[in-house]
Amino acid sequence: MATDVMPAHSEPARPEDNYLTASRGFMSWAVTLDHKRIGVMYLIGTMTAMFLGGLLALVLRAEHLSGNPNTLPFVTHDVYNQLFTLHGAIMVFLFIIPSIPAALGNFILPVMLGAKDVAFPRMNLCSFYLWIIGAIFFVCALLTTGLDTGWTFYTPYSTNTSQTNVVLATFGAFILGFSSIFTGLNFIVTIHTMRPPGMTWFRMPLFLWSLYATAIIQVLATPVLGITLLLLAAERMFGLGIFDPKLGGDPVLYQHFFWFYSHPAVYIMILPAMGIISELISTFSRKPIFGYRFIAFSSMAIALLGFLVWGHHMFTSGQSEMVTIIFSVLTFSVSIPSAIKVFNWLATMYKGSIVLATPMCYALSFLFLFTIGGLTGLFLGALATDIHLHDTYFVVAHFHYVMMGGTLVAFIGGLFYWWPKMTGRMYNEFWGQISSLIVFVAFNLTFFPQFVMGSRGMPRRYYNYLPEFQVYHVLSTIGAFLLGFGLLLAAIVLIVSLFKGKKAPANPWGAATLEWQCTSPPPLANFEKTPTVGNPYDMNSVVWDPDTESFIRRGDVPTVKDEATPAHS
Repeated sequence: MATDVMPAHSEPARPEDNYLTASRGFMSWAVTLDHKRIGVMYLIGTMTAMFLGGLLALVLRAEHLSGNPNTLPFVTHDVYNQLFTLHGAIMVFLFIIPSIPAALGNFILPVMLGAKDVAFPRMNLCSFYLWIIGAIFFVCALLTTGLDTGWTFYTPYSTNTSQTNVVLATFGAFILGFSSIFTGLNFIVTIHTMRPPGMTWFRMPLFLWSLYATAIIQVLATPVLGITLLLLAAERMFGLGIFDPKLGGDPVLYQHFFWFYSHPAVYIMILPAMGIISELISTFSRKPIFGYRFIAFSSMAIALLGFLVWGHHMFTSGQSEMVTIIFSVLTFSVSIPSAIKVFNWLATMYKGSIVLATPMCYALSFLFLFTIGGLTGLFLGALATDIHLHDTYFVVAHFHYVMMGGTLVAFIGGLFYWWPKMTGRMYNEFWGQISSLIVFVAFNLTFFPQFVMGSRGMPRRYYNYLPEFQVYHVLSTIGAFLLGFGLLLAAIVLIVSLFKGKKAPANPWGAATLEWQCTSPPPLANFEKTPTVGNPYDMNSVVWDPDTESFIRRGDVPTVKDEATPAHS
């Protein structure tokens, strides 16, 4: 007769116990209220968006392989404008913003919190369908007259000049904003009200701190974008004098509204990535995180300061000298909490027993790439250099080093880290590490030459270029296709594991956070018994069990014969 005092690891999980097999059929997924299934659906949707946005990027790079505009005759200058607009809009609104919070966050947050679900499951499902509807609007804009305004929808081009489907795309972004707000509200309430006994604010994993700070930005900043896009649509449809100077409007006002949201949105993208890196570095360095409170408070500081620096996007817009100086100072100040995180991550690794598993390889890539992205941002925050670098390829490279080298690389690292928990299968470590190496090398080959191009005056968003820039464009194009191959290899490694991967134990990495106390994949209610709350970064609380080939909590085994961590773990 089984009793609930039996150690969790000694009871084999029945197939019907996990969330993937508890119910079957399309409708069981379409109307599910399970946060794990909603997270998986978000993951599939955002990865599809990334694939589409990546294909558009490869076409753009192929067009730039030669300075001759007739190299690919099907890419005219009008089509080129639509391609880079849709690439940016899809990658920003459909992938980077929702990828970590909505996909990984939805899946991991309640389990890491020791809860059965998020606070508002129906709102959670509604947010997913709002994302789907918003994505459909973007696809409709693509299939009708296209979109050629740039992903920022700058006026007066988006209101007076462009003949493409601006209104359809802005309504899509408006609906996506509601999806983001619903997710943020859900996370805030869940973290406030559903923490288990013993999990105080300073016993929360840092990934939860990052999602909490992100949610605050989502709730406070996203309505500004929604109102701005509604004003833009109203101006275009009814000819109101909001942004049109002929009717008494101000086109620069749109920029203020847009960047008041969009610069905090940069931290919606990067803060969850930083939370992932905190988990990966602590786990694979086999050490408690260094400066836990500093990292936690720095997330909140980034969320606050992110609202105060939007003006550095507008140094060349004609705003007053005093305002530009203030925004420049604030821009430098927001780098301080980011630097605190980087130094604490490095201190965590110092004298740690570092394990170069695939997630850790991506974490190390993040440290290098994000640091380059952050340091090059200083040149754009300084008034004298920004005048020269504004709207050049230097900005393109800086943005991609932060967003792709930061958010995307951390997202992939987090996906490899939690993949065994999500699917119950282990992947091939060797090919996972190879994919991280290819992505790292290819990324630098793609975007580092763009720093040189930008510093020498190559404007961004140009269909053609002068011959002296061709060698840099060739290197960048080669790197882009190699990067696409590396990302494809990572996807193949994960997909193959679903069919050929070894069954994953409950805790393959030796992490101490709560999500590793349930089976892999998790049960429908996440835990078969109430999880034990402890220090989320106490690596001594888990020990390797050779019988189950998994890490288990010390209290779950009566006698520990060998506490040494195996080399392969």
